[in-house]
Amino acid sequence: MADNTFLFPAIIMNKAAISTIINCNVITLRYGLALSSEEAVELVETRAAALRSNGRIEFGAGIINKLILKFCDSSFLSKHNYAEILNDLLETFYYFKNETLDEVGDDELLSLMKKYFDHNCQGSIELLQHRELELLARNIRYGVRNYTDLSQDSEESVDEEDHYD
Repeated sequence: MADNTFLFPAIIMNKAAISTIINCNVITLRYGLALSSEEAVELVETRAAALRSNGRIEFGAGIINKLILKFCDSSFLSKHNYAEILNDLLETFYYFKNETLDEVGDDELLSLMKKYFDHNCQGSIELLQHRELELLARNIRYGVRNYTDLSQDSEESVDEEDHYD
């Protein structure tokens, strides 16, 4: 007989997370955005996979609801790309928690991601991941005092890339 001792708490936590995600629809509907039950399950599965692949653990609801509420007013989200972008942002969040050496708190990282996504990246996940957040992580690893100021580093990075083409 298999030991299911650890399975039941995970099922309960997942059901609670799905319920929390669906409850966010009350707020996100103001922006014309809502997640179905299936999309909520997919987000919970994405979170589990991202936590595993990044060697992280998380208790409680985690950051999914914070992510949803932080990004729901973005002009770059529509009912057509909402669930997909949330999944990408969730994976990005956990990856960069590691890359920033956990020096940036959850709320600050979410705020920076939102700022860069809406302004610097104009809604591009690729630019967010491969330019802005990479620069942020590099600044943190190299001890740059004002690690959130990416303006100078962005220009230097472009110049460096031009030299290698």
